[in-house]
Amino acid sequence: MLTPQEQESYNRIKIWSDNDPLNPEFPPADPKFPATPTYQIQVQGFTNVRLKDESHNLTWTHKDRMAREIVVSYKHILEAKKNASNIIQLPHMSIISSWSAAIAIQTLLREYNLPALKVLMSHLTQKQYIEKLEELGAEIYQTDLEKEMLWSAEILERTNNKTWIDITSSTALDPTQTYYDWLWYEVVNSSPGYCFIPFGTWHLYENILNVNKKVISSKEKDPRFSWDVEKLRNCHFLWATTNNPRTSAQKLYSPHLPFVNFSEQWIKFYKLSGFCGKESRVQAVQEKYLMQASELAREQWIQAEPSWIAWLALLLQTKNTIPKDAKILIVNTGKTKNV
Repeated sequence: MLTPQEQESYNRIKIWSDNDPLNPEFPPADPKFPATPTYQIQVQGFTNVRLKDESHNLTWTHKDRMAREIVVSYKHILEAKKNASNIIQLPHMSIISSWSAAIAIQTLLREYNLPALKVLMSHLTQKQYIEKLEELGAEIYQTDLEKEMLWSAEILERTNNKTWIDITSSTALDPTQTYYDWLWYEVVNSSPGYCFIPFGTWHLYENILNVNKKVISSKEKDPRFSWDVEKLRNCHFLWATTNNPRTSAQKLYSPHLPFVNFSEQWIKFYKLSGFCGKESRVQAVQEKYLMQASELAREQWIQAEPSWIAWLALLLQTKNTIPKDAKILIVNTGKTKNV
C-alpha cells in the first residue's frame, strides 16, 4: 500500500511509449523528439561538422536521460508496493559518481519526492561539488577510488546501503539498452559518416553500439529510425578517453571500470559483423588537443566541460586520417549545471 506522498509520486511519474516518435519519453516535463538540437559548427579543415548538443537538458548534460530511467524504475517499484503488502519502504540507490550523473539523478529524485541518492565520491572531490549535492538532498560518502576496484557489495557497504541497490553496476535497469536509446536515434538520424563521442564511464558507449547492433540485425524497422541500415553499417564511432591521471578532463579519467563490457575483441566482433564502421574504436586523446578543443569550443559558445570536450579533441587529433568532406557528427554531452 502506498503512503499519500508515494501515491502522489506514482501519479506524477509518466511513462510514455517505448518507441513512438510522436509520443516520446524525454524530457519528462515536455517530451519531444528530437529532445535536443543538432547544428553546424566550424572546425578548420572540415566542411560538414555538426554538433548534437545535450547541454540543452535540465542539468545541462546527457545524464538527464539516465536520470529519467532511474525515476521510471521507481515507478515500477511503486507499482509493486501498491499491489504487495511485503514491500515496506522504497529503496535507496547508490552510485559511484564524480558529479554529473549524481546531480542529474538527485535533481529528479527530489522533484518526485523519491528516496535520496547515496553517492560515493573520490576523497579528492572539491568541496563545492559535495555541498551542491547535499543541498539537493543527496547523501555523500567519500573514499580513495584510485586505491582499489570496488564491486557492488563494497559500493553498498561504503554508502551505508547494504540491503538496497547499486546502480553503478545494476543490469536489472538494462543500462546498456535503455539509458540512451532515444539519444542514439537522434544521433544516427542525422546520417553521419563519423560519430565522435566521449567514452566516460561506459553507459553511453555500450548503449549506442548495442542499439546500433539491434537496428542493423532486426527484421523490423523501429519507427524512430529514419536513416538507411546499409549506410549505418559503415558509420564509424570514435570514442574519446584518457589514461592520464593528471588530465584536465578529470571526469573522463577513471582508474577502475569494473562493470565495462569493452575489450578490443568485443569491438572487433562488432566491426567484423557489420554492426559499425571498420574505423570504430576507443582512443585516448592527448592533452594538447584537449587544450585546442577547449579554445575552439569557447570561440563558438559551446557549453562543454573539459571532460566532455574530448570528442572535439579526438577529431583534431585524427584530422589527417578523416576525409575533409566527411559528414561528421559530434555528441556534446554538455557541461553540468552550477559547476
